[in-house]
Amino acid sequence: MILLKYYIFWVLLLLTGIPAAYSQSYGLGFSGNGVVQDKRTGLDLSLKEPICLDKNFKLSFDLAFIPGHTDYFGYIFRLIDKEERNIDLVYDMRFEEDQHFKLIVGNKISDIAFDIDINDLYKVWHKINLEFNVEKKMLMLSVDGHSYKSAVQLKGNCYQLLLGSNNYKSFKIKDVPPMKIREVKITENNELSYYWPLDEKTGNKAAEKIKGKNGGVSNPIWIKKLHHDWELVKELVIAGAASVAMNPKKEELYVVGEDSLGIYNLLFNQLAYQRYASGTQRLMPGNQSLYNTGGDRLFNMYMDQELVTDFDFSAGKWSRKYISPDVITVFWHPNKFYSKADSSIYMIGGYGQYKYRKTVFRHHLPDNHWTEIQTSGNFTPRYLSALGATDRGAYILGGYGSATGEQILNPKNVYDLNFYDVKSRTFRKIFELKPASEDFAFANSMVINEKANTYYALKFPNDHYKSSLQLIQGSLSSPSYKLVGSSIPYTFHDINSFADLYYCPINQKYVAVTLLRDEKKNQTSVKIYTLYGPPEGASLSTGTNSQLLWTEIAKYTIILILLLAAGGLYIYMRYKKRNASMANDIVKVPVPVLTNLAEDRTDISVSDSKTAVPQEPKKGERNTIFLFGDMQLFDKSGVDITKLLSPLIRELFLVVLLYTIKWGRGISSEKLTEILWFDKPAERARNNRSVNIAKLKVILEKMQGCQISKTTGYWKIDFDPALVNVDYQEYLYIINSKQEINKSRLQELTELIHRGSFLSNVEYDWLDVFKSEISNEIINTYLLYASTVKIEDDPEFLINVANYIFYFDPVNEDAMIINCKALVYLGKHSLAKAKFENFSKAYKAIYGEDFKLSFQDILE
Repeated sequence: MILLKYYIFWVLLLLTGIPAAYSQSYGLGFSGNGVVQDKRTGLDLSLKEPICLDKNFKLSFDLAFIPGHTDYFGYIFRLIDKEERNIDLVYDMRFEEDQHFKLIVGNKISDIAFDIDINDLYKVWHKINLEFNVEKKMLMLSVDGHSYKSAVQLKGNCYQLLLGSNNYKSFKIKDVPPMKIREVKITENNELSYYWPLDEKTGNKAAEKIKGKNGGVSNPIWIKKLHHDWELVKELVIAGAASVAMNPKKEELYVVGEDSLGIYNLLFNQLAYQRYASGTQRLMPGNQSLYNTGGDRLFNMYMDQELVTDFDFSAGKWSRKYISPDVITVFWHPNKFYSKADSSIYMIGGYGQYKYRKTVFRHHLPDNHWTEIQTSGNFTPRYLSALGATDRGAYILGGYGSATGEQILNPKNVYDLNFYDVKSRTFRKIFELKPASEDFAFANSMVINEKANTYYALKFPNDHYKSSLQLIQGSLSSPSYKLVGSSIPYTFHDINSFADLYYCPINQKYVAVTLLRDEKKNQTSVKIYTLYGPPEGASLSTGTNSQLLWTEIAKYTIILILLLAAGGLYIYMRYKKRNASMANDIVKVPVPVLTNLAEDRTDISVSDSKTAVPQEPKKGERNTIFLFGDMQLFDKSGVDITKLLSPLIRELFLVVLLYTIKWGRGISSEKLTEILWFDKPAERARNNRSVNIAKLKVILEKMQGCQISKTTGYWKIDFDPALVNVDYQEYLYIINSKQEINKSRLQELTELIHRGSFLSNVEYDWLDVFKSEISNEIINTYLLYASTVKIEDDPEFLINVANYIFYFDPVNEDAMIINCKALVYLGKHSLAKAKFENFSKAYKAIYGEDFKLSFQDILE
């Protein structure tokens, strides 16, 4: 096996030697406390059986946080040894500023505590190494050049390894910070034993590259997919000939309409409108908007009237209005940028009245004066170009125009990259792209990174109505470029359509915006798309550098295939005889087919005598029916028998069970027929009912003290509460004892609903009444308890109470007030204010109006 390990090592080494045709954007994203429990992400690397290791081993992985969230709290990973002792790495924003990360051993906080700057956690990956020395009973954790030690005693050498949310036995956890994990490795004796890169794009499997010990993922967010597929995050319709601008500091996209300003926050994916106190702003078709980060000002421009109007956010007013009506603009699709060097706005090029333009106009903000700049250098008149501003000027890429500017004299697509120097007032051509067969133009802006010598731009075929935008990555010094990301549908209707590209530095997202104006209705349809950066490569375009890169990749691929074949053949011959002699000694343990990562979990171990021994059923899962979260049935031996229920039998079982528990008497044959067989004649319905009830009886025989009957004239699920545990029955007992609700009883309720909402994986029309009633009862029970407790008596528990209410009602006013008051009492004023602001935005999004109380009002 030593030869095999060396073989794998060299294969991996060769793979890393291949030129990088793709970016290194991969990993697994975790949905955290911002979503309900049953939608949170979990990674189980010991899915089918524990991971068995030498006495001493090292666990490492890369960690980063997902920006745009207000709540970062929960478990990074949980390691459980043979004697079910847990070691957890947790992150809690409530800890002291220099100790947000804590290592938990059992029920105690260990000596290991550290912090990583939150801004660094957003921007870069951090490698965390944990070295376990079982003999010395010592654990060493290292991160970012710092090391920490703590005494830890592990039992046995087989472990459960769980990251994020999990449903394992009594170690279930649902608190997860919004994070990203990749490159999970386990090393023994300085040799790599297990390796999960987490570089998948789809699916619920995390591939292990050394031994094939694949992990299971629930609710995955695959980073590679986020870096390749554009996501449509918002669609809106706004009055008038709208235009757009980006505030990269706040990561807000401004959509300028006639009656209001649309403000879409890309950090929190929230849309709000600010109506103009200055009245209707009659926007002229062809107007452009621009945000000046230096002065934090939003401008709207219209070249034909040499007008620049400035928006006052605090007063909600524009400084100037357009002269209306006016002739149609002769500056469609110009490029614009703000120059910090001379405090001016520049407009370049455009199209109108059958002419393409190369004029440069400068609006000097201090004296509010427009000037046409006399420039030097060759620059083809054009429109539909992409512009990216720098401190010295602006890059301008491609477009559509003609050498003379006249539309009747050989107009065509142009592909040159030029730089306009503000100081010298000169155009300088850098190079010319060499496109493939299809011609294309560009969206209005491109993203420039002069340090990396790269640009990103959106190209599209401008001879199609049903067109598409495609992001490209290119060099600022050579004509090579490549396609990155998926394509975006784009309806190109020349002067009535518009597209633009922006970049959010905090979110590290690219933002594409498309506009399509409806002249008859005088409104604009706006679509906003986002893509995580750096974007994943799609395919490379033509061009000298691209061809060379593909040649290198092909060469390395051929060499790698030959080496793989030779090495594989040698190892096959070397171990053929040995494997044949060992074949009879290997016990083949049947692996169950898993239909749900959280349900059909069967752990199998092999004893010294090489016989398969089933693991003990989980505590509390014998003769149990779970209805909160995913529906599950466990028989008298603790075996999950949920999969034995066909969809129809499952619904039959649920309707009879719920009617039995809720009202005691069960359900009549007529009502049962009305729910399940309403579309069938009476005779066929009766036959269907008899057949399926007979099947259900057989399944329920696997449980002790549980059967379906009709002794009272109603169909019932008869069960002995002393033998059969049903969480819904426990729930009703708690809810119906409201006069006895205390903290202990409330914790029992919390434990029941911690699995998730009621029958979260089942949807029936008749079930909606049950679900709605249960949600209201849970909210009322929590609020009833909260009304009996003073904030100062138990603020932390009341915060948890409020959070549980939010799972069922995200805009519950009472829960928000409890949450904010408790946070303020604990001294978390900024966090309380953030909770209030998020609530207010969600309230307005749902109800279409502002929340009437202020932050100070709710604290009084």
